[in-house]
Amino acid sequence: MELELWLLWALLAVSLLYYLTNTTLRLSGTGRLPPGPRPLPILGNLLDLRGDLHHTLTRLARVHGPIMRLKLGLTTAVVVSSRDAAREAFTRHDRRLAARAVPDATRALRFCERSIIWLPSSDPLWKTLRGIIATHIFSPRSLAVVRGIRERKVRDLVDYFRGRAGQEVDVRHAVFSGVLNLVSNAFCSVDVVDVGAESAKGLREIVEYLIELISKPNVSDLFPFLRLLDLQGWRRWTAGHLGKIFRILDDIIDHRLAETSSSKDKQSDFLDVLLELMSTGKIGRDNLTTILFDVFTAGSDTIAITVEWAMGELLRNPRIMAKVRAEIGDTLGGKEIIEEPDAASLPYLQAVVKEAMRLHPVGPIMLPHKAVDDGIEIGGYAVPKGCTVIFNAWAIMRDPVTWERPDEFVPERFLDRAAEVDFRGKEFEFIPFGSGRRLCPGIPMAERVVPHILASLLHAFEWRLPDGVPAEQLDVSEKFTTANVMAVPLKAVPIVII
Repeated sequence: MELELWLLWALLAVSLLYYLTNTTLRLSGTGRLPPGPRPLPILGNLLDLRGDLHHTLTRLARVHGPIMRLKLGLTTAVVVSSRDAAREAFTRHDRRLAARAVPDATRALRFCERSIIWLPSSDPLWKTLRGIIATHIFSPRSLAVVRGIRERKVRDLVDYFRGRAGQEVDVRHAVFSGVLNLVSNAFCSVDVVDVGAESAKGLREIVEYLIELISKPNVSDLFPFLRLLDLQGWRRWTAGHLGKIFRILDDIIDHRLAETSSSKDKQSDFLDVLLELMSTGKIGRDNLTTILFDVFTAGSDTIAITVEWAMGELLRNPRIMAKVRAEIGDTLGGKEIIEEPDAASLPYLQAVVKEAMRLHPVGPIMLPHKAVDDGIEIGGYAVPKGCTVIFNAWAIMRDPVTWERPDEFVPERFLDRAAEVDFRGKEFEFIPFGSGRRLCPGIPMAERVVPHILASLLHAFEWRLPDGVPAEQLDVSEKFTTANVMAVPLKAVPIVII
């Protein structure tokens, strides 16, 4: 017991010394620092961050301003919460803010050293991987080649709901498994789960748990000198869960390698492209697995969450639901099967998708950036080198300065600005996919698939809430990890109309 107390006091003393020395060194030579809540010794502002993080940061920004400084243990974070501040950051300092503040959990299996999500944009490997993904996955030509596969998988999803007509279904669970197969078929020509099956639920739970592990408060991130000890075990836990998914992906790769060696026929899909790049030495075997992981997990979960939010808001707003379905009926007439170009021709549906992303962005604070140089200023405040920079997209896209009735679901706001406000992050009041160098590379996929799924579900079914749930009482509260999901999973009843 005495030894434990001694170790505790020693840890506190070392932490305090590190805190005071590090703060003095870091703040000397900087300009005027952003305001923020008064930090406690050692802990900093950790006790101020209770509740859903994007909501808490928004509340603090109302007090301390749209450019705010926080102390998180021994680390410093600058939080950007307004359109104008985001514009200045991305237009003037994009390159110097394009590194990542890497959570220690992502160091498991050296994941952060291989993943396009966590590599700094200055790293040659990041540039190589980004180029491969942009050229061979998300280019217009590549997406056009596999359009038929995506449409077939959306029809499979519709068939799943049709088989459960009149029954209560878990919308996100079904959509996640359907999108996972859509992605796996488009890129690897295989189904990885059965739509709606327990295997899909298990895989989704692994992905969600990984996201939760990465976002949990971690002593190794708050006090970096303790990182080697992995005191909470998050890195070890992450390694175990990453390993489960990597094994699934490695099995797909190994199966294709065996097929390729025994047959002259090729699938001519993205996996074949990756194998060709590997055979010529342009990427390593571990890079191949990580690319598939980034594309599968980030793409599938993001699309499923967005569809669930859109369906939730439509069920909560029957007038808007009726208006979308009327547009589909008037534009497409008696067409039985909706194709991707059909969904792209529906302006009100597109406005519904944008409004769902504005109100409930999947990444409400995006992934953390990192300042890599001195001399960065935003709004007249210095952003110290090495600090984490957080863009609160949720606050930016609900800012009453730039949005009228910002907390209401009003798709009409996008009808007059359809051409002006897209998903590319050029209009800084609307950045659901980020902006600048770290703009999500999967936008071309999402902007095709999300409207197509939504249009197909609304065209094939009339949707109702379970018995006894009035539309105005549907719970659309949020639960935050690093992804912004519905706190209460959406349950709905599809009624066949075609």
